Amino acid sequence: MEQLFTVSGTTLTMHLPAEVDHHSSEQLKTEADRMIRNYNIRRVVFDFGRTVFMDSSGIGMIIGRYKMARYMGGSAVAVRVSARMQRILALSGIGRVIDIYGEVPQQLNLD
Repeated sequence: MEQLFTVSGTTLTMHLPAEVDHHSSEQLKTEADRMIRNYNIRRVVFDFGRTVFMDSSGIGMIIGRYKMARYMGGSAVAVRVSARMQRILALSGIGRVIDIYGEVPQQLNLD
């Protein structure tokens, strides 16, 4: 089974699967919420490195985790976002509330 979550300090990285649909979004949401509460997470990083498809439930999952991070005094960011996923995120309006990067910015230091 693929590793979908990594915690480093107060940063939760969600390594999104190839398809972020209704089924996977529910699982991601449940586990991410648990980890955000239990590990006192302040920043959520959505890693789109493997993602080729995302539907509206995926958009909702991202917005919900962004709101949860903001409530905890933190932020969210999307990394390794392909051109196709950037279009989906732009159309959804997510780009207005979280930063979106094609690669991992050096200042995030996710390694």
